[in-house]
Amino acid sequence: MRYRELERAGLKFSEIGLGCEGFVKKTKEETLEILKRAKEEGINCIDMYAPDPELRSRIGWALQELGGGFAVEGHLCAVWKDGQYKRTRKLDEVKEGFEDMLTRLGRDSIEVGMIHYVDALEDWETVKKNGILDYAKGLKAAGKIQALGLSSHNPQVALEAVKSGDIDVLLFSVNPCYDLQPASEDVNALWDEKNYENQLVNMDPEREELYEVCQRMGVGITVMKAFGGGDLLDASLSPAGTALTVLQCLHYALTRPGVVSIMSGVHSVQELLANTAYETATEEEKDYAPAFASMPKISWEGHCMYCGHCAPCPKGIDVAAVTKFLNLVKAQKEMPETVREHYGVLPHKASECVQCKACEKRCPFHVKVTENMREAAEIFGA
Repeated sequence: MRYRELERAGLKFSEIGLGCEGFVKKTKEETLEILKRAKEEGINCIDMYAPDPELRSRIGWALQELGGGFAVEGHLCAVWKDGQYKRTRKLDEVKEGFEDMLTRLGRDSIEVGMIHYVDALEDWETVKKNGILDYAKGLKAAGKIQALGLSSHNPQVALEAVKSGDIDVLLFSVNPCYDLQPASEDVNALWDEKNYENQLVNMDPEREELYEVCQRMGVGITVMKAFGGGDLLDASLSPAGTALTVLQCLHYALTRPGVVSIMSGVHSVQELLANTAYETATEEEKDYAPAFASMPKISWEGHCMYCGHCAPCPKGIDVAAVTKFLNLVKAQKEMPETVREHYGVLPHKASECVQCKACEKRCPFHVKVTENMREAAEIFGA
């Protein structure tokens, strides 16, 4: 298992993590079986959005049986009222829900306290005005949480929250269909068939900016909806009109800037192993570029997908990395010092490009790679 750093949080998460929806209606023994195998596979993080008290208790019991070893991304504002889930913005309910989670997990603190499901700018203002953000910051100051997070499906809201400087971790929906859709306060719009009736071309600019800002600011992205609820794995259900594999979906998300871990909602050990197979899969097995290039309803023409098909460069340039750094600078309209430093340690710089265009011949999306290298050499001065 490979691990990635959440810079602002001072944590390292496994590339493959666990969502908790797969544990709904599981027995204690079934819960323990999945978590035990996950730990054996090297998974060290789990997202706990569900407020169901029985589920929390089962997971808490299982984690104690295993002697810990899992970082918990626990959600504030997700509470259990009248036998069902409720998203709340009432501070007293938020506090009660957090303490209940700690009690049921058998812990004094958790790694990430995630402000739950903020999909509207007005709602983000409510989180600030109702004292919820201040409460979360207080939990961090008191050591009750190590990092402060926020979950959202709306790149506009997520960008504002990340740019505030208060957010260390962002739980965000990342997959190749959602990434084409513009910001919306209605999460259902992301999967509405009418929004895919006309061909969609290239990533939504706000989503692209969000990923690049997170990478620049050291905000780690943990991913939900990597498989679109499973629809992306079925050609008859996918709005893209073709099926992707588990490995392709994982690889797409893990190659976005800022992404640290995929919170996969596995329902069985078999599904778990299908996810952790990513760690030993070949580049060919993970490669999503040919599938993307053949999608009938979607086009990434001229847009770098960081897929790596441009390699190998005869001069050894890591074209995908250079392009990521170039896009970071262009998105910010300035040169962040961290980006300059990361670029500086690359063994081969864009200025070494000899314009042979071998990379462009291999690119499934017909990106003007040599033009990007020329621009990067000018911007970075090397």
